Amino acid sequence: MTDIRTIEGDYTATTARFAIVASKFNGFIVDSLLRGALDVLRRHGVDDKSIEVVQVPGAFELPLVAKRLAATRRYDAVIALGAVIRGGTAHFDYVAGGCARGLAEVALSCDLPVAFGVLTVDTIEQAIERAGTKAGNKGSDAALTALEMVSLLRKLGG
Repeated sequence: MTDIRTIEGDYTATTARFAIVASKFNGFIVDSLLRGALDVLRRHGVDDKSIEVVQVPGAFELPLVAKRLAATRRYDAVIALGAVIRGGTAHFDYVAGGCARGLAEVALSCDLPVAFGVLTVDTIEQAIERAGTKAGNKGSDAALTALEMVSLLRKLGG
């Protein structure tokens, strides 16, 4: 078993360029996710000049703009941030599902990491918990994922 080679990413992709696409809807939550993502990138040595933030109206619009940014090939990863909070209708299912499917499609079709920092929660309280209180900050987690994926893909080459 000692001959098995393991390849994994780390958080040293400090020369990478990152696009952050952030939803304006539920901005009081998304702003915290954005602060968390920016803090992680900066703490890991990514220069502000290597980060671009683009704001979209809502979570449903994240995939289109992520795809447009990915297609430019100016970025090594895209970080998508949003918050979809369940209401009394099926709207939540359409928005959350469409957003998740769309972002996954962007990553695969553009061969570029798209970190999923979109909260899909039942209550505002759950969103607040995941935006920097009890359950950590999912924006920070998405930025760590982006750093790690850039590093991993660089190690894999091609």
